[in-house]
Amino acid sequence: MPLSKRSIQEIPLRGKRVFMRVDFNVPLDAQGRVTDDTRIRAAVPTIRHAMDRGAKVILASHLGRPAGTPHPTYSLEPVSARLAELLGQDIMIAGDCVGPAVETLVGRMQEGDVLLLENLRFHAGEEQNDPSFARQLARLADVYVNDAFGTAHRAHASTVGITGFVSTAVAGLLMQAELEHLGKLLTAPARPCIAILGGAKVSDKLGLLLHLLPRLDQVLIGGGMAYTFLRAQGTPVGSSLVEEDKLETAREILDKAASLGVTLRLPEDHVAAPRLDAAAPTQVVPQDGIPSGWMGVDIGPQTLATFTQAISAANTIIWNGPLGVFEIEAFAEGTRAIARAVASAQATTIVGGGDTVAAVNRAGMAERITHLSTGGGAFLELLEGRELPGITALMDQLTTASHG
Repeated sequence: MPLSKRSIQEIPLRGKRVFMRVDFNVPLDAQGRVTDDTRIRAAVPTIRHAMDRGAKVILASHLGRPAGTPHPTYSLEPVSARLAELLGQDIMIAGDCVGPAVETLVGRMQEGDVLLLENLRFHAGEEQNDPSFARQLARLADVYVNDAFGTAHRAHASTVGITGFVSTAVAGLLMQAELEHLGKLLTAPARPCIAILGGAKVSDKLGLLLHLLPRLDQVLIGGGMAYTFLRAQGTPVGSSLVEEDKLETAREILDKAASLGVTLRLPEDHVAAPRLDAAAPTQVVPQDGIPSGWMGVDIGPQTLATFTQAISAANTIIWNGPLGVFEIEAFAEGTRAIARAVASAQATTIVGGGDTVAAVNRAGMAERITHLSTGGGAFLELLEGRELPGITALMDQLTTASHG
């Protein structure tokens, strides 16, 4: 996917109302506090860039699935508090995202001010990509900046519709970084290039696997999806998670990897347990040694050694999906050790997917990763070779503007 030639770095901002679509869809605890601020922190460089150049910064995001109706559970107020801490200054929060009251607030803004609009999805028109709602959003903007890669796969009013009603639409710094890193992975990755894939299901990674295989030298597979591949090879896996309807697909992927000369590595040993319980007993077993009634819950030490060796020899690494049931501390060591190995590699490292980014953060390795993608579905869809509506709309707007 081509990168927009126009980014926020290339346009004058002083005195402009800069409507910035960000992705502040972050997890909150029962008390309404932000528990993972990765996406908020990722947007800060673009926000600061606009503030420092005298823009009036208007931030728009969704949070959760309020189904088109205002609900206090999904208010962006907790996000406002965390963003103010990160920016080191007070920010305003609007009671809505459109309407006369919001327009009045925007009209009073001074250069360098930041205003966070309330949840876009409090209006049904957001997810419906309703033109009248998109036009109301555009009334707040002199410049539109899309810095929300995590929503780029959604054709919503704030990601697609609004671009038809603004004269200037550009990519933010985060969006630019996402497209540059992922675009290089798809076009000219430094070799050897390896993918580490985990998570529960082969079906979730099927498109990514098939699209990336020709660009890879090795694939390291762990997590629940590994047991579908092992079963497809005729290896007994006890009670481990298996997608029975994907066994033939797994065989096809194994055959395709072989035909392309791509080494596809499956776990050589496992940490096994009789149930998904932190108090359950565990044992390390060989590849074909998971006892009846037991399940694989993490990669074993021999697998970790083999995977680490491959990681240390790579020049490009992409990682998506934990390699065990990492939510349970007793089964998290494999994923944590892989995070350390990836962080230590002398390679371009790209990590995507909410669980995987969370695992890297938990391991304290986030600062040592080349690029942590903020996109979940968007990350997978781009690497599957699919068109992302939010990116296409930005490109279409630029093309229209250049010929206008």
